[in-house]
Amino acid sequence: MNTIKIDKKDAKIIAHRGLSGIETENTNAAFIAAGNRSYYGIETDVHKTLDGKFVVIHDEFTGRVAIDNIDVEKSTFDTVRRILLADKNGVKGREDLHIPTLKEYINTCKRYEKMAILEFKNSFTDEEIGKICNEIIECDYLDKVVFISFNYDNLLKLRKIYPQHPAQFLTSKYSRELLERLVNDKLDLDIDYHALTEDIVKKIKAAGLKLNAWTIDSKETAEKLISWGLDFVTTNILE
Repeated sequence: MNTIKIDKKDAKIIAHRGLSGIETENTNAAFIAAGNRSYYGIETDVHKTLDGKFVVIHDEFTGRVAIDNIDVEKSTFDTVRRILLADKNGVKGREDLHIPTLKEYINTCKRYEKMAILEFKNSFTDEEIGKICNEIIECDYLDKVVFISFNYDNLLKLRKIYPQHPAQFLTSKYSRELLERLVNDKLDLDIDYHALTEDIVKKIKAAGLKLNAWTIDSKETAEKLISWGLDFVTTNILE
């Protein structure tokens, strides 16, 4: 199995949860698979364990990707780390499929010179947002990170520390009021592609925002939306 090649024109392609169309999502294997290809960026999701360690996984619980089901934020790092994830066929056994740390993800992006597209999951405190940024600074890679979140307050907390740092609000709905708020708070938009029309794309671009659309796995759909003026396409399998 390999990626599906598209005519991306000037759009930048982001590997959703790593190259999750080929490897188990949000694993070092998925990040490395994306790193070895032409992707502009690699996206993942950050959670905090019970003892304050930052790990990358999409869900709050591990069951969907690991069969064994624990609550990440109510478990210690050692417990989370012992969980063996399932391969793409749903079978466990590959010893390399564990939940990565935030630093492992960042260092993989750095090794392959990819932008890190990092989603703040759930609600973080100001202190936790600062700690996440500091871990990335320790890897000397903060200038290559774009932060994203469905939680608007997470991005406002980031703005207190880094007023100009690239950040995108995740949403499945567009409105004029949202556009005005994003412009005021100097945030870009990362939106479910189903919510877009060519006219909406024009309005977003006219407002000066960067526009990312998720999660597009159809070659035809991606190329149509790219022709409308997308800056980024987030995908599981397109390249």
